[in-house]
Amino acid sequence: MSKREQESDGTQIATHDAVQDQDGSSQSAAIAKEMEINSSLEGLQTEEQRRVLDTVAQVRKCGLESILSLPQLVVCGDQSSGKSSVLEALTEIPFPRNDNLCTRFATEIILRRATTNSLTIKVIPDTKRPTTEQALIKAFEESITELSELPRIMGKAMAVMGLDAALAAETILKRRAFAKDVLSIEIEGPSRPQLTLVDIPGLIQTETKGVTKTDVDLVTEITDHYISQPRTICLAVVSATNDYANQVILKKVREVDLEGERTIGIITKPDRLPSGSGSETAYVDLASNKDIFLKLGWHVLKNRSFEEGDTSFEERNASEANYFRKSNFKELPEECVGIDSLRIRLSALLFEHVKRELPKLREDLEKALSETKEQLAKMGDRRTTMSDCRSYLVQLSLDYYEICKSAVNGHFEGAYFTSEVDPTFTISSPATVRRIRAVVQYMNTEFSNKLRITGHKYHINMTDQVEPSGIVPSGHEYPDRRQITSDQSPFSPIKTSRRDALKWIGQVLTRTRGKELVGNFNPLLIGELFWEQCSKWRQIATDHVEEVAEVCSRFLQVLLKDKCPADIRARLWSSQIQDGLIARNIAAFQELDKIMEDIQNYPINYNHYYTDTINKQRQARQKKSLAECIQWAATHKKDYSNNTTTSFDVNRVVESYSGSIDPNMEKLSCEEALDCLLSIYKVSQKTFVANITTQVVERHIVRGLEKIFSPVVVSGLSDSAVEAIASEPVSARRHRDFLNDRIVKLEHGQGIFRAVMGSVVP
Repeated sequence: MSKREQESDGTQIATHDAVQDQDGSSQSAAIAKEMEINSSLEGLQTEEQRRVLDTVAQVRKCGLESILSLPQLVVCGDQSSGKSSVLEALTEIPFPRNDNLCTRFATEIILRRATTNSLTIKVIPDTKRPTTEQALIKAFEESITELSELPRIMGKAMAVMGLDAALAAETILKRRAFAKDVLSIEIEGPSRPQLTLVDIPGLIQTETKGVTKTDVDLVTEITDHYISQPRTICLAVVSATNDYANQVILKKVREVDLEGERTIGIITKPDRLPSGSGSETAYVDLASNKDIFLKLGWHVLKNRSFEEGDTSFEERNASEANYFRKSNFKELPEECVGIDSLRIRLSALLFEHVKRELPKLREDLEKALSETKEQLAKMGDRRTTMSDCRSYLVQLSLDYYEICKSAVNGHFEGAYFTSEVDPTFTISSPATVRRIRAVVQYMNTEFSNKLRITGHKYHINMTDQVEPSGIVPSGHEYPDRRQITSDQSPFSPIKTSRRDALKWIGQVLTRTRGKELVGNFNPLLIGELFWEQCSKWRQIATDHVEEVAEVCSRFLQVLLKDKCPADIRARLWSSQIQDGLIARNIAAFQELDKIMEDIQNYPINYNHYYTDTINKQRQARQKKSLAECIQWAATHKKDYSNNTTTSFDVNRVVESYSGSIDPNMEKLSCEEALDCLLSIYKVSQKTFVANITTQVVERHIVRGLEKIFSPVVVSGLSDSAVEAIASEPVSARRHRDFLNDRIVKLEHGQGIFRAVMGSVVP
């Protein structure tokens, strides 16, 4: 890379040795003068714009940039694209430069209004650095009143980041080529606008002798971090010395800003293009927004050439204006070329962008504050003594008891139940599980439906036709699970006809016959038929109890997650709640075993629904038979008017009906037994559903969940048990301090918004 290609990379940061090699006296005089001027920056903002940006500046000063995405201008581009020169020309702040170096870290330039001129440099460490290195870097802070001291201070800042080999060797920092640390330069003065601009390292396309793949990836990560922030305006800089199709930054910004709503393209080094060449024409078209369209458009700048490196900003601007008057770029609108027109564009752009984002920014701040307070409240008060630990557990148990009881009773009032609602009522979502009573009701209903639809072993079609999906073997064999066709679930009832059901009952009747007369059946026959018909009840009930127990366990997990920190949650769960749930589950399955033991005894019934059902079935058969007899005895005649008259021979009806009575006494017994089976099954099914949902699920799984961890339980814990559950580790104390600090910052920002939002946002 030649010096001529390097020079327009702008804010090139010199090493400590290079800084000392510069002509200190001439640069100091020029820089000192610059500290007092910068009136061109005033052009960035009107009074109304300044009021809007003041709000963001005050919020940033609270230290909220690490919490909220704040509006800012980011100058980004490929390496040696001239982006740092764009930043320098825009702010007219003369940074120390070295032709042999590129920007190797992000530099945030924060301009603030103040009564006196001052410049403060500090370094914000990469959070992934070791704690010892972060502490060392955070300790670095230098303030100056004259820009002549800027080269010296920035050299020290580079050493702190480990970017200066000589000085880094004197510290614990490891020598590196690029850093994720951020150099923060806060410049205050009475004429400074409220503005934040960021210069980031240029994207590197290939590895070189001094640049590793790790360095390439690190620079890409830094770029992605800044340009992906939704409130960042990207100044995407492309150099005219390279085909813009090959410059990675354009691909990057379009990935994060597909519509180009927060990207303005900046073309640099147009003077390097041969006049009248195809390359120049292509860049003129690009600047005209004809090729890569950006809603914010394009802008062209001519930065200092190598020979103009020592010229003043006034001379730089004059040279640029002269170039655009004479070059082929003169066909572009005046507002699209030159640094002065860029300031005007950014003035309006930044104002509208920030004004549009302020309401959403305030909303994000309020949300962050609410979430942080919730996290802190979840941690409870500080717990340094045994008394603190017990008080914390008492309060936690009280919150647990009240919320759990409300959820179990279906009283869903309060923020805990209404702050988040799942409209689809998906049982897997925490918002749904919080409403545990509604979930249990839903699951009980599903259990009842499942038992009604699939709980019986045989689904008997009461006509004399076999349904297509049920194939019953001939002879005296009765259906079994092997008859289930491929389109049926393993738990679906086996479909069979009434005729084959009677054959099945006949086989059971044969092996249960006692001393009863022919035409009657052993009363114990109904028991055997019933046991086989309800053989799937235990499995269905077991599955239901397990599912309800699991969802209740998840409810308590969600409740603890909402109300206490992770370390307390884990200890409390293992020491108290888990054992309580296990005991309740054991009791529930013991109750289920008792109910199933009752089912395995012969059915006992005192419900008139049983006899009513039997009578209805008998009457239905009689009505069907009588209707067939009447139809057989009917005579149809037509008179001269072609009207049909129907007459019935009563004797034929009586004769036919009498003949329809089957003299086969065994078949009659089977029909009577089938009627009894269907009737007792319906009655027992309803009773079984009620018993499982009330005596098992309600009595042992759901009711009393709040008593597992109540203030009464806490009062009975020993001091050692209390300390084991509620003691606060060092990491938790640090996290508490972090949350308290964040709340202070957010509340400060909240106060700023309350004071100014009414006047700046219509």
